[in-house]
Amino acid sequence: MTQWQSAWIDDELRIFQDSVRKIFEREFVPQEEKWRKQRHPDREVWPKLGELGLLCASIPSEYGGGGGTFAHEAVICMEQARAQVSSFSISVHSGIVSHYILNYGTEEQRKKWLPQLASGQRVAAIAMSEPGAGSDLQAVRTTALRDGDEYVINGSKTFITNGYHAELICVVAKTDTQAKGSRGISLVMVETEKVSGFRRGRILEKIGQKGQDTAELFFDDVRVPAENVLGGAEGKGFVQLMEQLPRERMFIAVGAVATMQKAIDETTAYVKDRKVFGQRLMDMQNTRFKLAECQTQATVARCFVDDCVYKVIRGELDVPTAAMAKWWTTQLNCQIIDECLQLHGGYGYMEEYPISRMYTDARVGKIYGGANEIMKEIIARSMDQ
Repeated sequence: MTQWQSAWIDDELRIFQDSVRKIFEREFVPQEEKWRKQRHPDREVWPKLGELGLLCASIPSEYGGGGGTFAHEAVICMEQARAQVSSFSISVHSGIVSHYILNYGTEEQRKKWLPQLASGQRVAAIAMSEPGAGSDLQAVRTTALRDGDEYVINGSKTFITNGYHAELICVVAKTDTQAKGSRGISLVMVETEKVSGFRRGRILEKIGQKGQDTAELFFDDVRVPAENVLGGAEGKGFVQLMEQLPRERMFIAVGAVATMQKAIDETTAYVKDRKVFGQRLMDMQNTRFKLAECQTQATVARCFVDDCVYKVIRGELDVPTAAMAKWWTTQLNCQIIDECLQLHGGYGYMEEYPISRMYTDARVGKIYGGANEIMKEIIARSMDQ
């Protein structure tokens, strides 16, 4: 079967994709098992990523970035998912935090932080979720209150991707505790080595993505300069988050589509080699039908996501469509991987087989980036207007 080619991947991007694929296979795949065992990647991976041109690929070159588009970021996301390297999040660092700085930061903030992120000198994280506030960002309790020419941050965050290594953290906090709902929320940048009162909790033990340094973060009277409020003005954080979330959710959808295809490819190779009752597993009708179903579903998903990628590149992707892409692809990813694991039989339950790691790694896709139930609510609201 001819491999599906996304129309948005032109010749230049195809060359870039081939290079990125080889980099992941050569530099990072051999390290993944070590990182999974120690539950975090080595800090040295970040300057290596910068050196190899995998950080801030869509940030303008004047700020140290690659000068590309969302398409370049999507290619990197696809190839990282395909390689099953889940121990660090380029998407959070480059596709999310760097774009908050690019789109909403002052020129001084852009010049100060973006080159550091592009080189891997600093690792970025975004601190949204709290013990009592996950998908409901209006419920955040972390505060950042003005005191002279500083903001004093108090609160805790959890489930923070890149949290163990992060040195530049975009903190979602209330800067006006009297404002109702989302109006008092701001994004405050914390340079961890320059403050006191900041501490990292434990690296959280997860059922999947075991090498990813997902951590708890604590802020106890952490003082940052007033100019660290993103964009230099209070109360804009919720709007900034809502404007960027559709783009962010596309990284999840792109990764899900790449993963489901990887699962199908791995399983197809397995059933061609595995013999049961004197014949190849691939020769059995149930196997062939299951794989045909999975491949059809994955191809349909890829077509939808490709259309969404085009919309992101043109600046046309709306919130409901991004929500559709996020929930549907992550749900389908889990379903396809489950079918593929079943075709592996008992071996699919063994961690030495890639399909078992895909099974546990993929499950969080239905939760992070906004739980899929929230995605459906977003879609339903758009239908009720």
